[in-house]
Amino acid sequence: MALSSPSLFSAVNATYSVPHFHALPLSLSSSYFPINVRPSTHHVLVSDHNHKWRTKVSFFTSFLKQKGKDAKIIKEELLEAIAPLDRGADATPQDQQTVDQIARELEAVTPIKEPLKSNLLDGKWELIYTTSQSILQTKRPKLLRSVANYQAINVDTLRAQNMESWPFFNQVTADLTPLNPRKVAVKFDTFKIGGIIPIKAPGRARGELEITYLDEELR
Repeated sequence: MALSSPSLFSAVNATYSVPHFHALPLSLSSSYFPINVRPSTHHVLVSDHNHKWRTKVSFFTSFLKQKGKDAKIIKEELLEAIAPLDRGADATPQDQQTVDQIARELEAVTPIKEPLKSNLLDGKWELIYTTSQSILQTKRPKLLRSVANYQAINVDTLRAQNMESWPFFNQVTADLTPLNPRKVAVKFDTFKIGGIIPIKAPGRARGELEITYLDEELR
């Protein structure tokens, strides 16, 4: 569904104020637009249909510490740091600090300065790391946590859809309004329990998202 093949984007400085739905039997806060996210929250996403470069991880750590690393090496270093963390659920504060530092190195060398104008953003993305506990559902038993989380972005229509996988398949859709070439305002419109039962989102279900890194797939 992508116009081209995106590989990774890193989203930081996400601030949302989405209400809890305590009356509902399922959490609707566990997709990409979390509840009360701290401004330093990081999300790292990869193209859903291309997993090959996840395994291209370099273990030459001394080489990776050299100055002047290019984006390819920094991405490999980032994947190596993320790999054992169960999408962030097992991350210690030190792990979070390490991932944050590497992600910011990568953001500094982004080849696309205006990601909202790039068709690389279009498509379906899989979340591979986040510091948001509401997305990770860490208060639930592991058997009741979403196995995977996805986000589909349509740049032409400025629409986004966030999707959980097994066991609940919850979804949420949102309108995106560009604020600048890197940042969008997010306004949720419909939650779907189990991907079927629609619930209109309240007016205060909104926030902002800044896209800080985007590039073509690693060949």
